[in-house]
Amino acid sequence: MSKPNPIQTLRARADAFWQVRTAQERKLLGIGGMVVGAALFYSLLVDPALSGREQLHQQLPQLHQQAAEMQLMAREAQALKGQNNIAPTPMTRENLNAGLAARGLAPQSVNVTGEYAKLAFSGAQYAGVVAWLDAIRTESRINVVDASFTAQSEAGVVNGTLTLRQGAR
Repeated sequence: MSKPNPIQTLRARADAFWQVRTAQERKLLGIGGMVVGAALFYSLLVDPALSGREQLHQQLPQLHQQAAEMQLMAREAQALKGQNNIAPTPMTRENLNAGLAARGLAPQSVNVTGEYAKLAFSGAQYAGVVAWLDAIRTESRINVVDASFTAQSEAGVVNGTLTLRQGAR
């Protein structure tokens, strides 16, 4: 014997419920169903659209003002884009040594020639060297031209040489 389909069972129960009702009850249930359906339609679809439209209508002047301010700032940023009036600190042996000392690094040698500098490290913390390089890149526009590191037996410790150039792109 096969199982009855749940949808068919539900439909049969609804038909039985409907057949027991009088014509006046059927009419009232139909009108009540339409009222509930209309209320659901309004509350789920119409009211959110109307209230959202009204909210956007109220915010529109403020949004126009913000857009105008953003366009003004974009024009200012474009005008200031190429301007950089602050010249970086010139690369000197003293500046390099001071920056290294601030990060607890002691190079074996520091040679500065014009816009180039050559540094040699022995037993330096790699993370400290990288942090120092990032700092001088942003602060003094000093870039790495050549780097060579050799890992040591202790984790994070390296020997290495660096060639730096100020103003290199």
